[in-house]
Amino acid sequence: MSVLKILQYPNPKLRLIAKPVNIITKEIKKLTCNMLDTMYEKEGIGLAATQVNVQLQIVVISKENFKKDHLILINPKIIEKKGNISIQEGCLSIPEYRAFIPRSDYIKVKAINLFGKEIEVEAKSILSICIQHEIDHLQGRLFIDYLSLLKRERIEKKFKKYRKKNKIS
Repeated sequence: MSVLKILQYPNPKLRLIAKPVNIITKEIKKLTCNMLDTMYEKEGIGLAATQVNVQLQIVVISKENFKKDHLILINPKIIEKKGNISIQEGCLSIPEYRAFIPRSDYIKVKAINLFGKEIEVEAKSILSICIQHEIDHLQGRLFIDYLSLLKRERIEKKFKKYRKKNKIS
């Protein structure tokens, strides 16, 4: 398979809302494989299709820190939330920045798998945080949106310098 290009903040395409997947095609299966390759290559623990400039409701998530045990969730929807948790989150689209973000400690998600079958996934702790983070991407939200205006302005300045230093347009 192949490694896909990950959109970098502040690319406006990261703010687009993903569309539901209606049919699981060969192209969808190939895309998920490429997304997994990309996530593992970039040492991430989750990746949304919107981050690779595909506006479809697909997320891939590593269940066991960089081991090839993963979840593929198509059209995921959180149907239950409980508790609170906050750890420093990072994002492949926002390199070199991490922040504490409030999330639900436990979630239940309804989605479709690669065989078109409806599934429910229960997640706690880091897996719960990762799924919530990736679903946010599908809705055009980034983890930095949870921060204060002052912190977001600092991040904006930092990323202007980062993009200039790394010659990213």
